Amino acid sequence: MSAPQRLRRAAHGFTLLEILVVLAIIGIVTAGVLLSLNLTGHDPALTTASRRLVSLMRYAREQAELETRDYGIVFDARGYQFAVFSERRNEWHKATRDTTLRPRRLPPGLHLTVIVDGRKVKLHAGPQSDPSALAPQVVLYSSGDLSSFEVTLERPRTHDGFLIKPNRDGHIVEQRLGQAHKP
Repeated sequence: MSAPQRLRRAAHGFTLLEILVVLAIIGIVTAGVLLSLNLTGHDPALTTASRRLVSLMRYAREQAELETRDYGIVFDARGYQFAVFSERRNEWHKATRDTTLRPRRLPPGLHLTVIVDGRKVKLHAGPQSDPSALAPQVVLYSSGDLSSFEVTLERPRTHDGFLIKPNRDGHIVEQRLGQAHKP
């Protein structure tokens, strides 16, 4: 085979299949890099904390109805804990029988705001250890009703967050802060 024939054969280039495979590999690598660097705009710690709070609130509400006992949530600047009302003692105490409702700490950098009946609640720096001071800001009644509240969980430096509140039907829902005021 002469040199010009070899050049003509090599000059044909890549097939369409080879180009598609290379583009698919580049796409997969790019997606992996974006997810690993968290450049997608989502904060996994914030999302997890918000979903956990909503799930625990729904669970505590179900427990209140099943046990015919009022449950409450005591928020502080670093997290929250669940409380149960004792009619016999006429006081709130920590929910200790169910480990699912154990006290929770927020991941570092997250900020919590609680509004009850349209008023912002001043949150203590840490959890209340004195049982007589254990007064929940949000109450989940044994009847299935709940107090009027809005809980905002956000990361202040990014302005990313979630608004957690009951909807018109009484279901506890979460919305991204940018979507919270849309109809």
